[in-house]
Amino acid sequence: MKNNIKTQKGWKMYLVSALIALVVSFGVIKGNQWLQNEPVTIQKVSGVNGQHVLYTADDEGNIKPLDFTNTTEKVLDAVVHIKSMRTMGNENMGRFEYRRLPDPFREFFGDRFNDSPQMPDGRLQPRPMYGSGSGVIINEKGYIITNNHVIDNADEVEVTLYDNKTYKATVMGTDPSTDLALLQIKADNLKTMAMVNSDDVKVGEWVLAVGNPMGLNSTVTAGIVSAKARNININKEKFAVESFIQTDAAINPGNSGGALVNLEGNLVGINTAIASQTGSYSGYGFAVPSNIVTKVVEDILKYGSVQRGMLGVTIRTMDGTLAKEKEVDFSKGVWVENVGENSAAEKAGIEKGDIITKVNDVLVNTSPRLQEIIASKRPGDEVTVTVKRDGKEKTFRVILENSKGTTDIIKKEKKEVLNLLGADFETLEVDIAEKLDIDGGVKVVRLYPGKIRKETQMREGFIITHIDGKKVKDIEDVADILEDKDGGVMLEGTYEDRPGKYYYAFGMDS
Repeated sequence: MKNNIKTQKGWKMYLVSALIALVVSFGVIKGNQWLQNEPVTIQKVSGVNGQHVLYTADDEGNIKPLDFTNTTEKVLDAVVHIKSMRTMGNENMGRFEYRRLPDPFREFFGDRFNDSPQMPDGRLQPRPMYGSGSGVIINEKGYIITNNHVIDNADEVEVTLYDNKTYKATVMGTDPSTDLALLQIKADNLKTMAMVNSDDVKVGEWVLAVGNPMGLNSTVTAGIVSAKARNININKEKFAVESFIQTDAAINPGNSGGALVNLEGNLVGINTAIASQTGSYSGYGFAVPSNIVTKVVEDILKYGSVQRGMLGVTIRTMDGTLAKEKEVDFSKGVWVENVGENSAAEKAGIEKGDIITKVNDVLVNTSPRLQEIIASKRPGDEVTVTVKRDGKEKTFRVILENSKGTTDIIKKEKKEVLNLLGADFETLEVDIAEKLDIDGGVKVVRLYPGKIRKETQMREGFIITHIDGKKVKDIEDVADILEDKDGGVMLEGTYEDRPGKYYYAFGMDS
């Protein structure tokens, strides 16, 4: 009897549970159908009123919201993408054991050259290799400033504007010592960017970095000026000048040659390198100050090459450790480690062990700052140098000299035909001509993108003695023979370090 009662209770529980499950399922199905039939509304607004959380002060001290949009709109059209291309033959390929060229700059802004496939016999198959960077339009005539390492070793350079129009660029001149290059394109109605006096830029000031990092065109990042007059020893040129503006605005591969601008949209510097163990942004970037950029551009346009005035001293930034090492009282400035024989500094009276504190009454606390100031001068310019010697202050008037120890301005022929060749030339010195037993010639001092590099295997140092069978004795002869020239050109000449004659041919209308 008890078992029957338990059985009946169990059936009742099962029935109740089933009934509840049925009701719940019915409710879910009907509720879902009702929701599906109900229209879904997405609210839209006509604009986004961003909340200003940061404020800044203008030159008059007025407080205003910090807004980068107006600056960005002003500068984007003036920043371009630069693509460099080089086709390497087998003999060139053989010179490199690495698939990525061991250029010190490429640790930071690697030109991202592609790996090269090998042919069945083990030789590397010739193929184009591409580099990428940025540039800034600084003049309505199509002049563009960029980094030298962006276009170095390239056969051709192509510029793409913000509106995606593409142009072939001519290299007007380069300055490896500051890692700058000046290009020109033939285009109209170009937007340009003005340069500020970088001496007026303050640490803590807001700046934007504009460029084309990692293939992402027209990218803008924001940060502040973290420091000035930085030297990171990245430039291995003999007379390298490093006095970078440091910023925490994000800079990555491809930003190289791009713009660092202030909130007014004016050029503060040219982005050049980053401090990184990986090759990507790790917190700090470095830009060549606009004052150095201005000097390089002016020299290339006026003289055809950069004119660098020099003191002729070896220097170190003064600090407590150095003062202890030299057993002198500490003083802010730049320690003169050595003075070159017959240099401008020696002629003026500057001595080893002097501490340079001022140049033209401008305080000089670090070696990079001294380099920056002197790099803005030309051979023949006079500067007033203040030093501390034995605790006393002395002032000297120094006439700066060039690397050859003279005050001469060395002009380069600026004819368009020479720019098309893509080379710097100089008339061969008489003693070298006598040593090689030739009547004279023109030496190819430097090669950059142009017809010679693109169509020949010429090396720097080649001495041109004949063009199309005609004797060449100076740069003017080269320009006169090639001016208005059509068709093929045959260069004949020699090298100082290689016996025999060499011939190189290219087309002027190719």
